[in-house]
Amino acid sequence: MESKSGNSKKVIIGAVVLVAVVAILAIVYNLFREKPVEGTKAVTIEVTGKSGEVKSYEVKTDAEYLRQVMEEAEGLTFSGAESEYGLMVDTVNGETADYSADSSYWSFYVNGEYCNYGIETQLVEDGDVFGIVYTTDSAQ
Repeated sequence: MESKSGNSKKVIIGAVVLVAVVAILAIVYNLFREKPVEGTKAVTIEVTGKSGEVKSYEVKTDAEYLRQVMEEAEGLTFSGAESEYGLMVDTVNGETADYSADSSYWSFYVNGEYCNYGIETQLVEDGDVFGIVYTTDSAQ
């Protein structure tokens, strides 16, 4: 028959072994679990200013709409007036297009085609290239 101290030692050893096994499993799990990705979509935004100079922004994102991607693009700044249709962009990277002054505005393109939606509702797909172009309406 074993003494009480013999049983206590077995319980302590068992507890230590259990803690060690749990710690090892936690370490292995953290090493091999799937790591979160920066973003599942790679999107490019190319801004063409009044002078014709193009500035490009590469964005890894999970955004659904263009405005979200624009907000995530490091170094890209934009502003405008909120309307019932969403943000009406009039300034990009500090350059303002004023239609009433010189018939200029910012036009938006997706993969070379004119966007049919505003930045609030323009969907974003992996590989999309968005163009934001300073445009002057020559009809005025």
